[in-house]
Amino acid sequence: MSLELDDTLPQGEASQSRAAELSRRAVVPPGQVPGYEIDGLVGQGAFGSVWLAREINTGKRVAIKFYNHRRGLDWSLLQREVEKLASLYTSRQIIGLVTVGWDADPPYYVMEYLEHGSLANLLGKGPVSVSSAVEIATDIARALVHAHRQGILHCDLKPANVLLDEDDRPRLADFGQSRLATERDGSLGTLFYMAPEQADVSAVPSARWDVYALGALIYEMLTGAPPHRTRESERRLSACPKLAERLSTYRTLVVGSGRPTGHRRRNWVDARLAEIVDRCLEADPARRYPDAEAVLRALDSRANWRSRRPFVLVPAILLIALIPMAYRAMQNATRTAEGNLATRALESDLVSAKILARALEQSLEARKFQLQQIAQDRRIPEQLKAGLKLPPLSPERVEMGNLLKELRDAVDVSLAGQHMAKDDSWFVTDEQGVQRWRNPASEETLDKNFAHRDYFHGRGQDFPPGAVPSDLGPIRDAHVSKPYRSTNNDQYKIAISVPVRDPQSNAVIAVLARTIPLGQLLAEYKSLLKNDDVQRVIALVDLDTWQLLDHPWMTSENLSGLTPERIESELTLSPSHQAQLTRLLDSLRKDGQSHGEDRLGEYSDPIGKLARNDSTYSEPWLAAMSPVEGTPWATIVQERREVALQPVREIRGGLVTYALGGLAMCLVLVAALWVIELGTLDRPARSGKTSGSKSAGETPR
Repeated sequence: MSLELDDTLPQGEASQSRAAELSRRAVVPPGQVPGYEIDGLVGQGAFGSVWLAREINTGKRVAIKFYNHRRGLDWSLLQREVEKLASLYTSRQIIGLVTVGWDADPPYYVMEYLEHGSLANLLGKGPVSVSSAVEIATDIARALVHAHRQGILHCDLKPANVLLDEDDRPRLADFGQSRLATERDGSLGTLFYMAPEQADVSAVPSARWDVYALGALIYEMLTGAPPHRTRESERRLSACPKLAERLSTYRTLVVGSGRPTGHRRRNWVDARLAEIVDRCLEADPARRYPDAEAVLRALDSRANWRSRRPFVLVPAILLIALIPMAYRAMQNATRTAEGNLATRALESDLVSAKILARALEQSLEARKFQLQQIAQDRRIPEQLKAGLKLPPLSPERVEMGNLLKELRDAVDVSLAGQHMAKDDSWFVTDEQGVQRWRNPASEETLDKNFAHRDYFHGRGQDFPPGAVPSDLGPIRDAHVSKPYRSTNNDQYKIAISVPVRDPQSNAVIAVLARTIPLGQLLAEYKSLLKNDDVQRVIALVDLDTWQLLDHPWMTSENLSGLTPERIESELTLSPSHQAQLTRLLDSLRKDGQSHGEDRLGEYSDPIGKLARNDSTYSEPWLAAMSPVEGTPWATIVQERREVALQPVREIRGGLVTYALGGLAMCLVLVAALWVIELGTLDRPARSGKTSGSKSAGETPR
């Protein structure tokens, strides 16, 4: 009987060695063995003691187990253990028997001595690696298989009964509690390694007892402690004064605690190994492996599966490796296609911007030319000299106004015939800057001084009305004024002005001007850029202030509530766009080449900061720019980047769909391969399940 409970902490290796040395010195051997010299005590149990000895002739070290006469020893114990060791001598995993002293007093037997001690000593340092635990468990399972095939059940498998050879390979020892498969006498093992049904003095020995103990050994090697062993469980067992009560408590504890899970929390414990441990430790013996051979088959199947697992994973690894490669290839192809498409779109936008800029130049030149022709008409200087300084209702001034209106009406007819926008207004100022005529008439401006305005003096800026330079005079040549905000609708407009000279003195006697909103001027040519497939936005920017002068969003309604300060801060190109336009102008001045500075692959529309309710203008744009010759302006033609690159997005969507479909097919093929391969790996284990139905220790029912 080997029921044990040790609730003390394990000693360290140094402490154990010192204690062993003290024991050897203090204890006298119970007897002598011819041909051997005893060195010291190795261990002592209930029925005997084990001593370290040396064969005198060879110097070989052995272990001698003496059986004492105390406690009413059944002398059949010695005979039974020796007979079993003798019958198992062919197993490499079981301790070897050297000789037996049947008639000695006390009787003994001599066995191999393994210097590396027991598995218990090794586990005293903590859990072992998963691979080492599996190797040791496999060797122990082989030893048990050999014993079971000889009809011998160990019945007391625990770390102290597993010795380690010079290669740290395990050897099964101590068959003192073992039983033959045909015996019906109970055999108690060691608590926490003993199967719950074994904890009964009347239980019939079974190979499943060794299976449970093997599972407990594996569990301890993985976790550092046998299953169900806690301070609370030890306390409960220690509180039981009688053997029957202790056995009953142990059975209740194992069955009621449920399946232990500590091994599943250990890193690198795979599902198959965890399942093997779980099945070995089943509280219900019917659900446990039937014998050690079934456990060995499971361990071998796992080893076979792990050895072939890399080959099973090769398709998956290749597939996983191909996914980023395919993704990068698709991304590169998409980026290349997007780049090509963006380049073509920008080329088209640039052509449109240049067409618009040239058309704007021609329109301005045509309107200037018209005014110059009128200013050179002999009637104009005569009428202006006659009526310019007279009161508004004087006949001469009325006649002057009628002539000017007649000429404007003729120009309007000409503009309509050319499908060009009519002017917003015409007016005349004298050489002092006082407005003397306007069509349509306006009492708010008539006879008011506008010498501070750029269209009068041509200096490229409007001066404050009260701070006009003293040397300011009328323009000498045809001039396109700086854009200014209309007081009527807040939109930007320009004035085209020409000097009217006295034929005799050639002195400038007046300035004749016409005004037109910039948006209206650009509208004349937007139809030239109309395209059913591309929705472009046309804008005009002032290169002196970097502010937008015209944009589809800049309607009277949208501009009415904006202060000049807000327009200056929010309708201004970003610094990066300003820098690019500056480089463009420098390149054009230097060698007439744009060097790509006239295209913007990522254009931020300034309107996006104002049009809060229209997210369209906040999106990235493609844009191209072209300076308007003779003015400080540049045309901008832009289109939404998302729309321009939509064909590539659609192609990429199709590629993704096809790629996902191909990936799904590959996954199906890999899964099918896995099923076939895993089925092949598991086949030996499945085919061997029925072979152990009548294994050692099992009786037919």
